[in-house]
Amino acid sequence: MKRRRALFALARVFHGSRRPGAPGLGARLAAIPRLVRATLRGEYGGLSRARLVLLALGLGYLVSPVDLAPEALFAVFGLADDAILAVWLAGSVLDETERFLAWETSRRRLVPLQSV
Repeated sequence: MKRRRALFALARVFHGSRRPGAPGLGARLAAIPRLVRATLRGEYGGLSRARLVLLALGLGYLVSPVDLAPEALFAVFGLADDAILAVWLAGSVLDETERFLAWETSRRRLVPLQSV
């Protein structure tokens, strides 16, 4: 059930990212360092520090040579845990970067008031 929801969420976000005017993959990837910086500074409230840590841990697990369910011992299940995590991580990053880029755009539209 969780796998189905993860795949559905990724498909929804991916489909939404292909609509006209949506940020492309390059813009999303370039936004990640700004997203992390703004979150850690407390400027952007759309992503909690706890969720940021969870995303970082997920990425670390994917690139780590250590695997909780090694493919050699658990065959298909060993690959499935990595695939599920990759789908969740990709969907989360697509979703978070889209919201962050919309937040950045709305901030640029605001004109600071100057006292006369």
